[in-house]
Amino acid sequence: MISNIGAGGLALFLNIILLIVGLLIMYLVISKAIKDGINKSVVGEFIEKKYKNSQDNGDLNK
Repeated sequence: MISNIGAGGLALFLNIILLIVGLLIMYLVISKAIKDGINKSVVGEFIEKKYKNSQDNGDLNK
């Protein structure tokens, strides 16, 4: 079955596979950067402290 694809079809198939792999790598890099950026930002630290304090008090509506 793969022998019937031909050179053009094989190139297209490899291009699609490389595109999917590239998009997966890009997704992982961007998601890691966003998580680190939010956690290390001033706003992220403020929210984390507020959430931690409200958890310690048992009241999540503060």
